[in-house]
Amino acid sequence: MSEKIKVVVIGAGTMGNGIVQTFAMHGHAVTMVDLSADALSSGIATIEKSLARFVRKEKMTQDAVNAALGLISTSHEMESASSDAGLIVEAVFENEEVKKDIFKKLDAAAPADAILASNTSSISITRIASATTRPDRVIGMHFMNPVPLMKLVEIIKGERTSEETLATTIALSEGLGKVVGIAEDYPGFIANRILMPMINEAAFSLMEGVGTREAIDTVIKFGCNFPMGPLALADFIGLDICVSILDVLHEGLGDPKYRCCPMLRRLVEAGKLGRKSGEGFYSYE
Repeated sequence: MSEKIKVVVIGAGTMGNGIVQTFAMHGHAVTMVDLSADALSSGIATIEKSLARFVRKEKMTQDAVNAALGLISTSHEMESASSDAGLIVEAVFENEEVKKDIFKKLDAAAPADAILASNTSSISITRIASATTRPDRVIGMHFMNPVPLMKLVEIIKGERTSEETLATTIALSEGLGKVVGIAEDYPGFIANRILMPMINEAAFSLMEGVGTREAIDTVIKFGCNFPMGPLALADFIGLDICVSILDVLHEGLGDPKYRCCPMLRRLVEAGKLGRKSGEGFYSYE
C-alpha cells in the first residue's frame, strides 16, 4: 500500500519507540503516546540514536533521517491523539485488563474506520477486541525486537477480524519492508508457542545441571545456527515477559508441558529480568 496514513502508537518503551521509528522511516506521520514525560523523552532519544546508526552504516542519508524525525510527534493524551488516526498500535506491557481498558477508550475516541492493533506477543486478540464495538477492526500486529531491524510482523486474526482489516494490515506491514506471517488466535500464536518452550527447556536444563549456561547457549547457537543461545535470548527479551507468556500458554492450553521453569520464575521474583535490569541468566553490569 503506497498510501500514507496517520499512525498512533500507545507506549514509548522498547517496542513502542521501535514501531514509531519504523513507520516514520517509511513516510507515515506517527504520534507516540505515553503518560510519562520521561518515557517519551527516552523514546525520542532512542529513536535518534538508532537513526544515527543507520547514517553511520550508510543505510540512510541525514536528509532521510531528518524527514523521519519530522514525522514524529508525542502526546500524553491518548484519546485526542487518536481522533484522526487511521491505525492505532497498542504497545504496552503484557496485561490483558490494561490492554482491554486501552482498547475500550480507543474505540470511543478513534474514527469508526480506524484499525485498532495490538503488539501483544501472546494475549488473545478476540478477548481484547471484546472490549470494543468494532471487533472486525481489531487485529494483532506482533513486531519483533529490535523493530527497525527485524523483518517479521506476525499478524493475528481475532475471531471477528474482517478480511478487509487483515488485507489492509498485511499491506501496511509489507509497505514497511516487513515479511508477514499470519497466525490464528490461539495462546502464544506461532512465534512464542514455539520459542518459549525452547527457552523454558533451556532453563530446566540449566536448573537440572544438564549443562552450564554457556554450554547450553553454545550448543543451540552453533548447533542450530541461531544468532544467540536461548538463555541469552531470554535475557534480551526480558525474563518477566518470558514468564508472562509461558503462563498464558499454560493457562490457555492447559498442557503441563508449558509450565514455567521454577528457576526462571525465581529470577524474575528476585528482580533479575535480563538486560534491562542488568542481570538475568547473565550479568550485564
